[in-house]
Amino acid sequence: MAMDLNLEGRTALVTGASSQGIGRGVAKCLANEGVKVAVAARRGELLEELANEIDKDGGLRPQVIVTPDLTKSGEAYKVTDQALKKLGHIDILVNAAGRSKHPDFPGNMPFDAPDEVWDCEMQLNYGSIRALTLSLIPQMIRQNYGRVINITGKTEPREMRTANPPKAAAHAWAKGLSRQVASNGITVNSISPGKIISEQILRKYSEQERSDTSKWINSGSFGDATDIGHMIVFLSSPLARYITGCVIPVDCGFRRYAF
Repeated sequence: MAMDLNLEGRTALVTGASSQGIGRGVAKCLANEGVKVAVAARRGELLEELANEIDKDGGLRPQVIVTPDLTKSGEAYKVTDQALKKLGHIDILVNAAGRSKHPDFPGNMPFDAPDEVWDCEMQLNYGSIRALTLSLIPQMIRQNYGRVINITGKTEPREMRTANPPKAAAHAWAKGLSRQVASNGITVNSISPGKIISEQILRKYSEQERSDTSKWINSGSFGDATDIGHMIVFLSSPLARYITGCVIPVDCGFRRYAF
């Protein structure tokens, strides 16, 4: 007998959904479960393409929100304002917007990189997540239901990267928040993805590099965005009520350490 995840009719906001990658895959998975989704990103034309794909596949056509620059403080609140106007309320927030490297430093970060570079990445990879979440928590408390899932990453870097400090901050903040809102029916979790095919991955890795890296992945291949999406569908469900405050690796054993 198929498992009923009790998601039909729920609502969700998914950020970072325009490019080929995790946010896009998550939006498809949720829509296929009957969730009313608002997809948010900077490139409106790609969001419309995604909406057409979901509609064509028989999912509920998502609402489109073109986001401002989330590296700037205060801009995230504009996104949640639009989402609430379009959907009425939000049950599920998936914070998938972010990046692993500042565009000016595609390699390792020098230790003396300018403050504005560190501040920019801290705002995008932590500040915007916090703002998006906190602007939706009050209405989640009122409805006694909420799911917050952050797409983060590893916090034990092999080299210096601008994304690592904000991702560590996001993990610590989410853990603390999870303790404060659990009694209100709200869970807060983070997913640390492995090598998932995305626009960023395709830009960073040549075909040969992807082949070489795949040898370190137990399945022998990079993952698909739906591999993250299926986990998020479950975490979004009422069935996952007892899972909160966790950092969950979805990487097919790529990282050789235990959390």
